[in-house]
Amino acid sequence: MDNDILSQGLTLMYVGMGTVFAFLTVLVIAMSIMSMLVRLLTTNKESTDATDEEVAAISAALTKHRRQ
Repeated sequence: MDNDILSQGLTLMYVGMGTVFAFLTVLVIAMSIMSMLVRLLTTNKESTDATDEEVAAISAALTKHRRQ
């Protein structure tokens, strides 16, 4: 009888650990895919051009301020 209970406990433990491992694996894969999609959707040429223009404007303002 004790052997049967121990066997059931071990089976339950393996099923539970397997379920958690499978869930975490799927979660990591899903987050990796979402990260790639966000990176693809947010990377566009216009945002880098605007950043360059902003840097140029800030540099010009600092240069003018330092000369005064």
